[in-house]
Amino acid sequence: MRSESADLLQRGAQALGLEVIDQLPAFGRLLELLREGNTRLNLTALKTEEDIVLKHFVDSLTCLRGAYLEGALAVLDLGAGAGFPTFPLALVRPKLRFTPVDSTRKKIDFVRETASQLGLDQVTPLVGRAESLGQDAEHRGKYDRVVVRAVASLPVLAELALPLLREGGLLVAQKGNITAEELNAGRRAAGEVGGKVQVVDPFELPILGDARTLIVIEKHRPTPSKYPRREGVPTAQPLFWTPPPRQAR
Repeated sequence: MRSESADLLQRGAQALGLEVIDQLPAFGRLLELLREGNTRLNLTALKTEEDIVLKHFVDSLTCLRGAYLEGALAVLDLGAGAGFPTFPLALVRPKLRFTPVDSTRKKIDFVRETASQLGLDQVTPLVGRAESLGQDAEHRGKYDRVVVRAVASLPVLAELALPLLREGGLLVAQKGNITAEELNAGRRAAGEVGGKVQVVDPFELPILGDARTLIVIEKHRPTPSKYPRREGVPTAQPLFWTPPPRQAR
């Protein structure tokens, strides 16, 4: 990692109240592995060191706003892709036990090999879909936290994540700007599957200033057995939500 990129990472982390100087070598190795893997597997559209540092590393660390990820917790990273936010969080919070999940085997193979290269024994990658895991007794209701980046609308995230949480567990969802309509639908969906939106935290990504929103949903009662619905249905037919039509290009 170039010194300029290391400086960006430290500045971004410090803006979040974090100190990462001891983890800089590991972040540098993660950067190398990601860029090498990307030449073979198309893991990320981000190409420059600066973009990767700010939009993957620092962005992942914003999950630590509000101290929702403190202590020895079992955390499922839903739609982990190439390992974000798992890897940055695991590097700075080694007590967290991560299960990064993605439906694409090649990405999970990369995450598994990278975790081994970084010595992150607390990271146990898994190939799968949330709809299936949420109906699997081995995973349903077993996690203290679910973290997810902006992979779907809030109603979809609520239906997919809350079945995996124990009662009292939290979904920590990273979003960009969120409309009042999506948020209201997310509140209704959360209530339907046993949870409640507890925190809506808008902020700006350090250094870049991009709009972000951290949304925290607490699970306070068991999820009805019919949720999550079968594969593809939550995304195609979100609870209480009709996505706006895409504009023609």
